[in-house]
Amino acid sequence: MRRSIGLSKIFNGKKVLITGGLGMIGSSIAIKLAKLGAEVTIVDSFISPYGANYFNIRDVKNKIKINISDIRDRESIKCLIKDKEIIFNLAGQVSHNDSLENPFLDADINYIGHLTVLDAVMHYSPHARIIFSGSRLQFGRIKKIPVSEDHPLQPLTPYALNKLAAENLYLFYHRVYNIATVVFRIANPFGPRAQMRHSKYAIVNWFIRLAMEDKIIKIFGDGNQVRDYIYIDDLVNAFLLASFKQEAIGQVFNVGSGVGNKFRDMAHLVITAVRKGKIEFVPWPTNYVNVETGDYVTDITKIRRELGWTPKISLKKGIEMTYQFYKEYKRFYWD
Repeated sequence: MRRSIGLSKIFNGKKVLITGGLGMIGSSIAIKLAKLGAEVTIVDSFISPYGANYFNIRDVKNKIKINISDIRDRESIKCLIKDKEIIFNLAGQVSHNDSLENPFLDADINYIGHLTVLDAVMHYSPHARIIFSGSRLQFGRIKKIPVSEDHPLQPLTPYALNKLAAENLYLFYHRVYNIATVVFRIANPFGPRAQMRHSKYAIVNWFIRLAMEDKIIKIFGDGNQVRDYIYIDDLVNAFLLASFKQEAIGQVFNVGSGVGNKFRDMAHLVITAVRKGKIEFVPWPTNYVNVETGDYVTDITKIRRELGWTPKISLKKGIEMTYQFYKEYKRFYWD
């Protein structure tokens, strides 16, 4: 209760813009901020097959503004940026495999789109703080775990390459134009409000769907590959801290649970929670072998030290809560 009161003082009346705001991460931030009294505007382009869903903001739909637009639309973004104090720039093409098939679209959204937003901030809201949602895939093949911020960056896909290029844009605009930017490199997020129509991202969510339908969960190889899964509520808390902590400005933070879990163990947790589904081990598809990064666990030392952030929700608990959400609201996500 005491922390909520403190956050209300910080965010009450703050003018906040969230791009990609109807997806899992954006809508979760919007809900939290609207309840804390912020003046929230959501921007989303509703491009298929990404995760925009009006149902995600049902609890706060009368407390926020929604604008259907695209971060590549310069004139629209100029208007939307004006007078904003905090900007969560979460819009993006989200599939690394799709980026291999259409690298031009990926570059257009994940690089040029973010350049459009940053340029608008510089000209129309230079005192705003802007937080960028990057990816752990920017590291490429992992050489040492846990992975700290100074790990080499060698992207394996256009998606990861453009995320890294965009990250450098944010750091450039801070360094040269003194824009208050913050960069996150996020592990594997999961939880309520993620799209459940395909497996291109939020793999934990996709496995939960398969289990709920009593289908086979196919795992590549022996399933011993290690991943770091971060529950949405913990991730939202990290975003909120980054939006007001002075120590965050101009910094890059790796964000994850800090705990590694084998892929097969994650799948078993899903089946245990749902009480349905089966696991089958299959060979690695060719288009995955070439972009497999190896084991990944986040070193969260820096974000814990600088922002005082620590994740609270275990993978097991997060899977159980995610299942309960979709058990109740399934019809809004894949029916």
